[in-house]
Amino acid sequence: MSITEQEHEGLLSIDLGAVVGNYRRLREVVSPDSQCAAVVKADAYGLGMAQVAPPLYRAGCGEFFVATLAEGLELREVFQRHAEHAAPKIYLLAGVRPGCEAACKAAGLTPVLVTLEQLARWYAATADDGRAAPCVLKIDTGMTRLGMTAAEFDQLLGDQTLLARANIQMLLSHLACADDASHPQNRSQLDRFNDYLSRLRAHCPEVRASFANSSGIFLGEEYHFDLVRPGSSLYGVNPTPPQGNPMSAVVTLRLPVLQKRAVVETCAVGYGATQTVAAGSWLAVVRGGYADGILRTQSGRGRGCAVIGGRRIEVPMVGRVSMDTSVFDISALSAGERDQLEIIEVLNDSLTVDHMGTAAGTIGYEILTSLGSRYFRRYLGG
Repeated sequence: MSITEQEHEGLLSIDLGAVVGNYRRLREVVSPDSQCAAVVKADAYGLGMAQVAPPLYRAGCGEFFVATLAEGLELREVFQRHAEHAAPKIYLLAGVRPGCEAACKAAGLTPVLVTLEQLARWYAATADDGRAAPCVLKIDTGMTRLGMTAAEFDQLLGDQTLLARANIQMLLSHLACADDASHPQNRSQLDRFNDYLSRLRAHCPEVRASFANSSGIFLGEEYHFDLVRPGSSLYGVNPTPPQGNPMSAVVTLRLPVLQKRAVVETCAVGYGATQTVAAGSWLAVVRGGYADGILRTQSGRGRGCAVIGGRRIEVPMVGRVSMDTSVFDISALSAGERDQLEIIEVLNDSLTVDHMGTAAGTIGYEILTSLGSRYFRRYLGG
């Protein structure tokens, strides 16, 4: 197995066909009366927004969520470069900061506003003809993160002028425990959201509603409303733990072997001498450390995968992860297999971002968004 010069810093393969396949799978689950958006914030969870968004659009996705104004402007430019694309709706989950309203409106971006003060400021800055540019209102139903409070919402409903002119297109909230289908907070938040929605629709009957994230989609149709907002599941993260993952893996990460070492006597490996290996062991030092998304918390607990002659062999990670390198115990390989070994895979169809997240004591989201910029990136399909 030889490596090219481009792959020398590690090869991160991103299967855009799998992203599109995951989107289509989610659409099959979603209620026929609901639309399916795509969350592509944080550079599409670290996988490349400019590469991920156009195939999703071609697959029928017409609404996208990003976090910030800068991300929204970048995504708008991406679609402007593709002549075959119309102008999809782009929402800013983090709203719009004071003084940035004009730029947001000019780019056709729709902010998700989380306080009454933000809504009033948006109206004042964009209502040239007496009606504000479109916006989304986020209400807190139990996440206790971004979102209008119950008191603010009551105050808004009492301001008929602002309600009539604020141009609220959608009411949005976010589930806190959707990845645990049995958690009672899911139902509690749903009941609160339905209450807020019915009260708002008494004044704004055409307002749409969006509640379900990736895991929320699998809680059932009553959580779907008009628009669902999958993010991590598009990129292969399991939305239904601890059940099997209905999504396809999207990323494969191959790390080149820099050095193979025969251990002649029992010795410690890595910073802090936290782990020892026995005499007779064989080690492979690979390119890829915590600067590249191989999290330090994975030290001594992770797994690797070597594919030699078509045979897949698990090889454990040993010692602490360094900034640029990690060490794997390849003692399970035969002498011939060790000679051939040039690549170790740490992410693939069977060693997913969820597996790596568990090994590192975190979640697949963090693994995806931590993958560094030094790998050579190869995009497949899409």
